[in-house]
Amino acid sequence: MPDEQFKRNIAFKMRIGEILVGKPIMDGERFGNLEINGNKIVRVNVVGSIVDKYESSGEKKYVFLTLDDGSGQIKLKSFGDDAQKSLEIQQGETVAVIGLLRFFNNEIYISPEIIKEQDPKYLLVRKLELDNAPKIQNNIQTLISQREKIIELIKNSESQGGIDIEKINSVSGISAENAAAEIQKLLEEGVIFEPRPGKVRWLG
Repeated sequence: MPDEQFKRNIAFKMRIGEILVGKPIMDGERFGNLEINGNKIVRVNVVGSIVDKYESSGEKKYVFLTLDDGSGQIKLKSFGDDAQKSLEIQQGETVAVIGLLRFFNNEIYISPEIIKEQDPKYLLVRKLELDNAPKIQNNIQTLISQREKIIELIKNSESQGGIDIEKINSVSGISAENAAAEIQKLLEEGVIFEPRPGKVRWLG
């Protein structure tokens, strides 16, 4: 049964920024999958540079790596015996990672199954590969662009004490449904707040 489950969960080649805009779907109190444009994603295949490393000094072994691919940053968290593979990775290295997505304390992270050092040029190879990927990747990129546009509008409105959601809908060119979903996600993430119904401000 474990082998069947392993085969069923495809490791999607993705940018970190694409992972960060996904919607965590919970199965009770447990993380089920990440939903992106109707796709249920459990395992990912990402390439990036290690920009930070933290390892435990106590009895409980764990290693936290921060991976950056230019589109965003995500944590790679390994615990117990699994931490050994991450101990060998050093800050500044370019790595390819295949791992399971996890969600805890309002943070999405990767539990690496495979982590392998690569030539830094591999980052460009992966970027070109994803730029020419099927429509699912293009749709994800559209979601990222919409999120960035909404964040920019909210940030730029701080001097006026915030912005009305209706104005975001009218000037962004984003459908009211998509804008509402993204604004709700930003509220849940705590990066914006609603001083009064229908108006939002940047919190960061």
